[in-house]
Amino acid sequence: MEIGIDSFAAILPDPKTGRLPSPSDRMAELIEEVVVADRVGLDVFGIGEHHRGEFLDSAPTVILAAAASRTSRIRLTSAVTVLSAADPVRVFQEFATLDLISKGRAELVVGRGSFVEAYPLFGLDTRHYDELFAEKLDLFLKLGEATDITWEGRFRPPLKGQGVFPRPHQLRLPVWIGAGGSPESFARAGALGLPLMVAIIGGNFERFRPLVDLYREAGQRAGHDPQNLKVGVHAMGFVGETDLAAKDAFFPGWAHLTTKIGRERGWSPPTRQQFEIMTGPDGAFLVGDPKAVAAKMLRASETLGGLSRITFQMSTASLETAAMKQSIELLGTEVASIIRAAR
Repeated sequence: MEIGIDSFAAILPDPKTGRLPSPSDRMAELIEEVVVADRVGLDVFGIGEHHRGEFLDSAPTVILAAAASRTSRIRLTSAVTVLSAADPVRVFQEFATLDLISKGRAELVVGRGSFVEAYPLFGLDTRHYDELFAEKLDLFLKLGEATDITWEGRFRPPLKGQGVFPRPHQLRLPVWIGAGGSPESFARAGALGLPLMVAIIGGNFERFRPLVDLYREAGQRAGHDPQNLKVGVHAMGFVGETDLAAKDAFFPGWAHLTTKIGRERGWSPPTRQQFEIMTGPDGAFLVGDPKAVAAKMLRASETLGGLSRITFQMSTASLETAAMKQSIELLGTEVASIIRAAR
């Protein structure tokens, strides 16, 4: 099982003073987090894509390229690229360039996005939410197969044999499909034979098993080798020396962001009790000491029929810079050691 970290480059106010840190300082800290992850042997670091004031990740490939220049082995991915709201040609060029800079360490998770700000920002209609993604994914995958493309769709001007450059360092850029809870997304990924990254940011792991089974069944019906139908999980996670230390570092930022987003979506404000349930044995948060987190990861893998990757969403603890770096170190050393010994 590969282990990694996903970041949305969250910029959060200090809970005591209400002041925001400098965006430049926050970005510098984020790059340092990737450097630490590389040093301690984690497998992958992902940067999300949002177009909101509380996140600094609207241009993820720029952040990943900066991280590539400071690292040597860790794979660098999006988490996720909102492909529906982007030009697939430009996305391909950006990640191919990242792949050249990193000497073959770039990959993507592509999806439709759980936030919709990108659609009006770039002049797109959310009524075409599904159709945009299906068409742009089709083009993006074709770009990986050939340099000169002839293609026509509904939402983008046609390509009539133009060359798309540069080409990546790898023979093909690895592409994962990001999915939340839509059965159509799971079935699409399986039918295409692409690896699946499931965002599980609440509830429990068990409720996603039918959807993961749907993915694997769709893949096998389409004739894909079951060994190639990889499943990853993106989960809320944080590691501390003790369970309490991990929870206390993670909770304030999580509560702040969840309250803000929940206010927009009509949710009730989160409570510490709810958080404790999510970090408990049956919840989907991977927050605690190394042994507890590793044990929960192994149970999640068993529950979902075998996982190829788990990535930790740690952004809400970004104010605790020392705790963040310690968490990354514990994840790359102690947690990873337990997971590898259990193989």
